[in-house]
Amino acid sequence: MKDMNKKDTLLLLNNLMLKPSKKLGQNFLIDENICKKILNEANLSVSDSVLEIGPGLGALLKEILKSAKKVYAYEVDSILFNYLKKEFSTNENLFLYNEDFLGIEPPKVDKIVSNIPYTITGPLFEKVFYVNDPPEGILTIEKSIADRIFYPKKYKNLSRISITFNAFMEPISHYDIPSSAFYPEPKIKLSLIHVKSRKNIDSFLLNQETKRFFLRLIQGIMPYKNKDIVNALTLHLKNNLNLQAPKQKILELLEENSIMNGKFALFNIEYFIRLSKVIWEYIKDLK
Repeated sequence: MKDMNKKDTLLLLNNLMLKPSKKLGQNFLIDENICKKILNEANLSVSDSVLEIGPGLGALLKEILKSAKKVYAYEVDSILFNYLKKEFSTNENLFLYNEDFLGIEPPKVDKIVSNIPYTITGPLFEKVFYVNDPPEGILTIEKSIADRIFYPKKYKNLSRISITFNAFMEPISHYDIPSSAFYPEPKIKLSLIHVKSRKNIDSFLLNQETKRFFLRLIQGIMPYKNKDIVNALTLHLKNNLNLQAPKQKILELLEENSIMNGKFALFNIEYFIRLSKVIWEYIKDLK
């Protein structure tokens, strides 16, 4: 398989009688320099097992296979899957699946290296990273999401994904990538991010039930992030969990546990994890 450019990509898509699907987020990498940048960031070794989601026409997959011990690739499009199966038929280190990645149990890998379909970023993060011992990630994603993951330490741009992602993962670096590196050219701005697992993920987040509670709590209070924590909690408990919790009671609860009240931008990730633990115990006592 030779290096892909726009002309070759168009010709190949025409031969496959395949029109890129917006629904599946099909944007094919056509810039060899960006491919090299991704691989340099991944720094793969012969002992690495790697996951790629949506390999498309295989521009990145071809390079990953040269360095990694095992590569698990999931392509939901049957036409692309059959093309890849034929193109890489001699690669014994490739495990290729024609499946929707969100519907399977992910393989245990060292790294995930992917230009992920932008339509599934949130669910994919939860499936791959919000787990015990998540893999290192080198991913091309929407720039606006990358900016929220790599939020300023002043927390002024804090969002739901800022809190949830950083509770599990540690951001290392991110770079803007031109949309022209893909065909068809995405209408969104892109970034390449490099993230790794936090050294000590809180045990509260590794239990399925309490992890779901944490994710739901952060989702529930973020619409009220311009209010203080007590007001946001009161509204979330009332509107989303149908629990009538007096504001004064919530304030006393926080004070009893030495948790400050204030605007969201004042607090770090550890604060929100600790807050979730306290509210979890409070709700358990109400039931």
